[in-house]
Amino acid sequence: MRRQDLERLARAYGVQPVYRDWHGRRVRVPADTLMAILETLDVPGIPGGSGEAGASGGTGKPGARATNAPSDPRSDPRSDPRPGPRPGPRLAAGPAGSNPGSVRPEPDESRVWSGSSTRGTRLAAGDRAWGFAVQLYSVRSRESWGHGDLRDLAELASWSARELRAGFVLVNPLHAAEPAPPVSPSPYLPMTRRYVSPLYLRVEDIPEYALLAGADRERIGRLAAPLRERNSTGALIDRDAVWAAKRAALELIYRVPLGPDRRAAFDRFRRREGDALADWATWCALAEAHGPDWRKWPRGLDRPRSDAVAQERDRRGRSMEFHAWLQWLLVGQLADAQSAALAAGMPIGLICDLAVGAHPGGADSWAYQDVLAAGMSTGAPPDEFNQLGQDWAQPPWHPRRLADAGYRPLRELMAASLEHAGGLRVDHVMGLFRLWWVPAGRTPDRGAYVRYDHHATLGLLTAAAARSGALAIGEDLGTVEPSVRRFLARHGVLGTSMLWFERNRDGTPKPAAAWRRDCLATVGTHDMPPAASFLTGEHVSLRAQLGLLTRPEDTERLDAAAAVAAWRDMLAGMGLLPAAAAGGSPDIAEMTAALYGFLARTPARLISVSLADAVGDRRPQNMPGTSDEYPNWRLPLTDSDGRAVLLEDLAACPGVEAAARAVLPVAD
Repeated sequence: MRRQDLERLARAYGVQPVYRDWHGRRVRVPADTLMAILETLDVPGIPGGSGEAGASGGTGKPGARATNAPSDPRSDPRSDPRPGPRPGPRLAAGPAGSNPGSVRPEPDESRVWSGSSTRGTRLAAGDRAWGFAVQLYSVRSRESWGHGDLRDLAELASWSARELRAGFVLVNPLHAAEPAPPVSPSPYLPMTRRYVSPLYLRVEDIPEYALLAGADRERIGRLAAPLRERNSTGALIDRDAVWAAKRAALELIYRVPLGPDRRAAFDRFRRREGDALADWATWCALAEAHGPDWRKWPRGLDRPRSDAVAQERDRRGRSMEFHAWLQWLLVGQLADAQSAALAAGMPIGLICDLAVGAHPGGADSWAYQDVLAAGMSTGAPPDEFNQLGQDWAQPPWHPRRLADAGYRPLRELMAASLEHAGGLRVDHVMGLFRLWWVPAGRTPDRGAYVRYDHHATLGLLTAAAARSGALAIGEDLGTVEPSVRRFLARHGVLGTSMLWFERNRDGTPKPAAAWRRDCLATVGTHDMPPAASFLTGEHVSLRAQLGLLTRPEDTERLDAAAAVAAWRDMLAGMGLLPAAAAGGSPDIAEMTAALYGFLARTPARLISVSLADAVGDRRPQNMPGTSDEYPNWRLPLTDSDGRAVLLEDLAACPGVEAAARAVLPVAD
């Protein structure tokens, strides 16, 4: 097929044959990549394409309309669609006495609005809010089992609200991993996005724990003891050890009969969750027997509605009930954490995080395989910080099949994510518009963008937020079409602005007044090194050691030093650093606080303070592009010297006080 015809066919099916890279250069997608993607999209005329996509007239000719392509010009973000009937609520200022901080419907959206909510997100007119951003597993207390849990979250929220006037706590995805070791560490590559990891349970907070015999409680104490000893060290988090101990303790508690009221509540939970919970519990039971990758299971178990799976459900009823019971407990403890946050005065409370996708062998990929694109992985093309591109090893939604399913899996996922939260951060929100697909066996730079009907996908998010009275936040960092950000803003979805990326065309820092208002402002993210690492240039050395640079290390180091110098001069000029600091080397903790003071001077609606930055942690939680080369997602919260920082230590930590003081004007 001629390249011209291939590109025309690709565009007809929502595949971009050309894109601009992080340098602004036009890049043509390799022909074999386009062919592989079109085959997956069932395009007629492509080897392997079934024709199910239903090109107009069934001809498969270039220019024939495809059902997954934009339905009209407004469906293409590049066309910058003007406001019309909108699929969901928007966050907008209202008349005096109204509540502009809450998500509320416009007149044409009343069909999705359910009135006021008790879940939070009630900012007074004109106010702004700040809060800590945390990787919860890394935030341990003296009583946690070597891994941060929902009690720790509740206490962090309560303390920061009462003592520091924080308005929210932003947490990493709490999605569930494998039900048996080895437990994958990444919160962004879960087995399911619908349910929560039992690693976050506080065992002693389960009501039936109090009913245990003394010997069983002593046994649980012995299980917890070695894990609690690790809390005081900077040793890596050992999820396998944590889960082995918690699983043993939970099995003991599970044997305690539920009282009538508790049994009735559990039964109601199971009925409410329906097939979604049954499928998760079934997958867990089968994974314990056959391993956590359904693609390697015995024949017949690969389809959730098969006769073989039905027989296994009958055989493994106890195991299924156990895993359903865990989710019921988790919902209760998550609700308690949100209640504690609101009771302490937070207007928002918990902001949860929704990962882009799930593991290809996991429960979601098993249950939703009919609406996923097999043989494809989501990722990102090369950019300034990830110069080799990224492959996230997650199958993307198949645009047409998802639409044919009425978007039910995505709608239910968003609703569940907001059930006990005042906000939802959607990681890589551009994925609601387009996703970078990487065909199996190819490197991340040999992918292509595939478009989705963003009117539908974004509408699901805004409708779910409206029903919950919650904020919707999109992580729109990196290479983003300006029209995408305009579209998000018009529909009430806050964007994300990161200090290191907010620069003028000449590379100089963007002035505070030039930042956008409708965003969550932050210094860095979980995929970026902590502030201390940036300010010292350690991140360049680390990336060089890991083989993640495509430019000479000296060039990277000079550019990094120039960026820090530019920020240092700007902060000094604003009075956030002593004038003597300009051209010098200020104290790292002092400059970190100044960076957050800068964020407070922007018009941003929300400001998140990385708890890792506040305590002086120097190690990145994640280095994209690595797996075993770096201990991603396994680092506990530590200070600049690598000493463990526990929840009880935060009140006496100078960096925490300094960061909070720097952003407190946001709460005034």
